[in-house]
Amino acid sequence: MIVAEVSGKPSVLFVCVHNAGRSQMAAAWLAHLAGGRVAVRSAGSDPGGAVNPVAVEVMAEVGIDISAESPKALAADAVREADVCITMGCGDACPVFPGKRYLDWKVDDPSGLGPEAVRAIRDEIRVLVEGLLEEVAP
Repeated sequence: MIVAEVSGKPSVLFVCVHNAGRSQMAAAWLAHLAGGRVAVRSAGSDPGGAVNPVAVEVMAEVGIDISAESPKALAADAVREADVCITMGCGDACPVFPGKRYLDWKVDDPSGLGPEAVRAIRDEIRVLVEGLLEEVAP
């Protein structure tokens, strides 16, 4: 059972190293599939300069536009405010607060990969997000 944040919506934070691929795709999937029922954020432990253009391309193929997104730095407040913090390859960079739910999704880094490989990562993330959505906002 997820305890909802003050707004009445559960809050999910996705974290990866550069906040340029995996976490951006996961946040976009959750925002798209939840239809406003979940507060969604993403951040990176060492944010990159821009969102991975191949991630932008493959998300556009499924009707989700992440072209206006930009990598954001991970802040302790973002973790503190989240009901669920999902890490994807950032190791111990994410601060840990008591009472928070932490998940670590083992998802390949799309950096440097072509569209076919990134599509597979996109689709894997969608399946994980759909399972998460069933738990946090059925």
